[in-house]
Amino acid sequence: MKKYMVVERYRPGCYDKVYQRFDAQGRMLPAGLNYLNSWVNRERSVCYQLMETADAELFDAWTARWADLVEFEIVPID
Repeated sequence: MKKYMVVERYRPGCYDKVYQRFDAQGRMLPAGLNYLNSWVNRERSVCYQLMETADAELFDAWTARWADLVEFEIVPID
């Protein structure tokens, strides 16, 4: 499995909406995409997530579920 750093930049005014959806529906990860850990910056505008998967295409399905609230940058970790 390859690890990835996911940088989530919350769209303006969406921080509370992100966590309301998370509380109601969870992370909504497709099978095979695994969450490891996360951190939110002090300004509550960016979340950094460490994830792993053998199939990077799974990120497309996951990010589509959050694209209305979050902009994503997915960085492979070598």
